[in-house]
Amino acid sequence: MVKKYIVGLSAEERAYLEQFTTTGRRAADRITRARILLKADCHQSNGSWSDQAIATALEVGVRTVERVRRRCVELGLEASLVRQAGGGRKHRCLNGEQEAHLIALVCSEAPAGQARWTLRLLANQMVQLGYV
Repeated sequence: MVKKYIVGLSAEERAYLEQFTTTGRRAADRITRARILLKADCHQSNGSWSDQAIATALEVGVRTVERVRRRCVELGLEASLVRQAGGGRKHRCLNGEQEAHLIALVCSEAPAGQARWTLRLLANQMVQLGYV
């Protein structure tokens, strides 16, 4: 498979990453990303490692190696060492008032013929009562 993002580190960048991984106190995930970039560097004497070989050696997923490689090429060395921010919080489906009605419904007696409320019964009842 042809790699889409080829990491080519300069001598200064390579020296920085080698120093980064061996000295000082740093977060383990940042050190792992630096080691990924060192192994992915195409300017090594014996060429770059394959993504699978890097993933196996560093005990990370192949997708992690691909993401770090892509971020290095697109955003630069420093950006590739920092973990990408997540998607953020999910927005609530119900507002406070609707949530209060749902809690009251759950605490009420289950419908006739049912031992307890199920999610489907709750959803149908919320729609029937016009809360949702």
